[in-house]
Amino acid sequence: MFAPKDHSLLVPYDGSFDVHEAPTKPEKEKDGWKEKLAAEVEALGAAQHRLFADGRFAVLLVFQALDAAGKDGTIRHVFAGVNPSGLRVASFKQPSSREQAHDFLWRTTAELPERGSVAIFNRSYYEEVLVVRVHPELLAAQKLPEPPSQKFWDGRLRAIADHERHLAEQGTVILKFWLNVSKEEQRERLLERIDDPKKNWKFNARDLDERELWDEYLAAYEHALRATSRPWAPWYAVPADDKHYLRWQVAKLVNDALASLETDFPTPDEEARVALKAAKERLSGEQH
Repeated sequence: MFAPKDHSLLVPYDGSFDVHEAPTKPEKEKDGWKEKLAAEVEALGAAQHRLFADGRFAVLLVFQALDAAGKDGTIRHVFAGVNPSGLRVASFKQPSSREQAHDFLWRTTAELPERGSVAIFNRSYYEEVLVVRVHPELLAAQKLPEPPSQKFWDGRLRAIADHERHLAEQGTVILKFWLNVSKEEQRERLLERIDDPKKNWKFNARDLDERELWDEYLAAYEHALRATSRPWAPWYAVPADDKHYLRWQVAKLVNDALASLETDFPTPDEEARVALKAAKERLSGEQH
């Protein structure tokens, strides 16, 4: 089962994570992040090719963040060199009535990656312990047998950790990224969406209402990350105020994880080599 190496951005497994101590900016400013990202993007394309050919592992990448933290741009830039046939991005928004009639993990299960492929969850089942925790009135549509309580939320987080452990034991490598943007940087990006006509479509006035619940969201994230960062499914709290640093760091973490799997192209056995030799002789014998 996959286990990550120690990393400065890794959320500890002992429940000690403090969202207020997690940095939103890199330690160094403008240290060639774009150039470093380009190298990682190229390496990631080759790594995904080996993952597909090897066929033993699936990769699930979970992205969670507050508004305007850069999830879409990160996904677009980091995975620009990956073969689309081996990559699927699933975005989970407001659940349908059919989805609400099932348990909260049901709707994401069908989007899990098959062996040899990569799936990206742009938001995920974690919405059910983040947005829904901040807005418990949303639970009414789920018609649950009991009202929300501390025990209820702890149960959901325990279910998530168990779910991820099961996936990991079956060969799925899980990496989870919390894009940690500061409140001031979010303000600047929201203003940019208003001022730039090409970005007006991104702006939603409801984002301002959610912004007023900043502290509540940070508390929900802290609880969730503490309860579910585990060796088989680690969380990384990645500084998101510098988009180029964010993208490079995500790409490098994914590449490091794939490298640890030691995937490679399959080596043909004796029977396959005989078949290859026969096929070559047959093709070589064809008249031009």
